Amino acid sequence: MNKLAIYPGTFDPLTNGHLDIVKRSSKMFEKVVIAVASSESKNPLYSLAERETMINLALEEYKHEIPNVCCITFSNLLATLAADMQAKVIIRGLRVVSDFEYELQMGYANASLNNALDTIYFMPTLQNAFISSSIVRSIIVHGGKFSHLVPKSIHTYIQQLQSKEL
Repeated sequence: MNKLAIYPGTFDPLTNGHLDIVKRSSKMFEKVVIAVASSESKNPLYSLAERETMINLALEEYKHEIPNVCCITFSNLLATLAADMQAKVIIRGLRVVSDFEYELQMGYANASLNNALDTIYFMPTLQNAFISSSIVRSIIVHGGKFSHLVPKSIHTYIQQLQSKEL
């Protein structure tokens, strides 16, 4: 059994779809590391520190369900991070066909850089299949209701950030 898996992403913000994959993968591995990529080229809505804080709040909120999950940040290659952590498995989510094409390419690229690395793909549960961070960001930016799309702790945190901006 693989002991450690890395679930990388921008998580801008972490959604209930991400959380679904975290919960399910935490049952398959002794430890799951949510690795938050700096991803400056994607121009994230939230800073790396804010995204890390949000994930840690969600991990605290769900600690009874996922006690074997932690969060780190990284700005190097994922294949390098995995080698440094001696991880052999990357976890990724697939919602639609276009996700598959992109993720397949990334999986091959990571394996070419670290041939000990395998990628496992999770499809979200039906109730979370439509959720993406980009949809959530768009709803947030336009002042819509998003509480049903993210963990409660993250919803509260984002509301606090928005009230500070006013």
